[in-house]
This record gives sequence, C-alpha cells and structure tokens, in this order.
Amino acid sequence: MDLLVVDTLEPDVMAWLGERHRVRHAPELAFEPREFRRALYNVRAAIVPGSVMIDTETLDFAPLLRALGRVSAGAENIDLEACERRQIEVVRSLTASARAEAEFMIGAMLSLLRRVPVRGADGAAVGRELGGATIGLVGMPPAARSIAQLLSGFGARIVGYDPALHASDTVWPLWKVAPVGLRELVERADVMCVQLSYFSRYHGLLGDRFLPHCKPSQVLVSTTRSALFDETSLAAALKSGRIAAAWLDSLEPGALDSDRPLHGIETLQVTPRIAATTRESRQRSAWAVARRIDELLDFVPRTASDFRSTIPGGLADLEAASWSL
Repeated sequence: MDLLVVDTLEPDVMAWLGERHRVRHAPELAFEPREFRRALYNVRAAIVPGSVMIDTETLDFAPLLRALGRVSAGAENIDLEACERRQIEVVRSLTASARAEAEFMIGAMLSLLRRVPVRGADGAAVGRELGGATIGLVGMPPAARSIAQLLSGFGARIVGYDPALHASDTVWPLWKVAPVGLRELVERADVMCVQLSYFSRYHGLLGDRFLPHCKPSQVLVSTTRSALFDETSLAAALKSGRIAAAWLDSLEPGALDSDRPLHGIETLQVTPRIAATTRESRQRSAWAVARRIDELLDFVPRTASDFRSTIPGGLADLEAASWSL
C-alpha cells in the first residue's frame, strides 16, 4: 500500500491522490489506535489528523513509512526526533494557515480592545481603537507578515521580537516591523500578540521576568501553546488588571481546573485552536501536503534499504500559496 489517509480530506484531493497511488482511506482508524497501528505495517506514507499521536511505539509498527502528513493542527503530538531517526519526513504546510491566523488575531484584538473598557479622562469606562495603538508581535512566523500587512491599514505601530532573528535580519524591514527586545516589547505594547513556536526551552518564558512589566491595561492574544506562559504570573497580571484581558487559542489540558491559577478568571477567554482552521486554509494545506506526499512517493524506492530522505524529519515549509485552487 502506498498511502494511508486517516484524515478527512476534500473529495478532489482524495480523487487526485487515488489516480496516482494505491490509497486506503480509513478515517475511522483515528478512533481505533490498535487497528491504526496494524494498518501502518505495509504503507509508505500516511496522512493523519491532529487527534492521532505518533510516538516511538507507533512508529515501531511502520517499518516502510517514509512520509507522514498532517493537514491541520500542530505537530506537538508527533515525536519529531523519532521520525528523524527513522528518516521519515513530516510534511506540513507552514504557510497555508497564515492568512487565517492573521484574521483571527486582528478580530481578537478588535474585540478585546472594544469589549474590555478602560477609564477615560472623565472617569467613564470606554473602549479603545486599534488605530494608533502599538502592537507587539512575539514570534515571527508566516502569519506575522499577514498581520503586519493588515495592521498597516489601521495605522497601528508594530514592534516585534523573535529569538531566532537578529535585529539586522532583512525580515524586519521587509515585513515593516521594528525589532526590539522582549522586555521593551512588553513595556510598550498596547496589544501583545504571541505566536512564538513552542519548544521546551521556552517553557514559562513569559513569566515573572516580563509580565509584571506589561504596559498597564495591555490586552494579550496568543495562538501558541499556553505552556509558553507561567500560569501563576499570567493569573496575577490578569487579576491585578495589569493585563486587562487575554485570549488564548491553545490552552494546556487541565489549565482551568479549580486547583490551577487560571481558574475562574473572567477576563480570560479561551478557544479550542480555531485560529488556523478555516475552509480556505484547510483546502490550501490539503493540496500542499498531498502534492508533497506525491513527490515523496514517486521518489522513494520500493525497498526501504535503498531509501535516502530528501529532508529527514524536517517540517517542509511548503509555499501553499503557490498551489492554485
């Protein structure tokens, strides 16, 4: 078998793949872990939904697997190191959802600024406008460029921080974002937008070193894993009003339990990872992943011993916008 598709893809994508490869479409396997592992035994590539965990034990059942595709959601429950050791390429589109994430961020900013009032000069509770505000971008993924483009129409000032980008990097002027240190960004931003990709070394990065220094009445929007925040520090900033409101689109399981710091905070809004998921972004991503899987299936020899990976374990940064739908 060439390809196992456990995700639910658009009919035209499935038809295109079926014309080119031997495909088994079995979305029910997402709910049957044991049967899913059995089905992996003789397949060379698989496309799995975000609900399916891929760990070392699962990969032990897939001796021929050389490509693993994911159309939506992140790669948090994929053991990327194990995939790299086995020369399995993890195929995702890092650009297909950029526009969707940017629109979500802009909408969240507008909602929080208008819905969570501050005190005006006369003491009245009033909302705020995005125009003229300073927006701080923590992390510069592809969505940050779309955010900057959309914000330019509002007349907002944009500053940014990304530990992977030097202040002299050409990305900053190209995307029209002023690079600053994280402490300065936290102190200056009326709105802090957090999209920094999560790695274990960043666990609790936004904690006591930074959150107590937020600009008063700052609002916060985040689409990255909430593990980037120290829960106690974030709760303290919200309860004190230093951060007027926060919108988290990816919250760790159990973070709102009664014995956790974020429990019962009315100025915290949570959504279940909806920023990147739109009809349009999913279509772009599905085609990008399908076409890369097709390339890999054409390239991979039939015998695993002859295989040489093009990008072992890499997250293919597919320019999804180049696929015409």
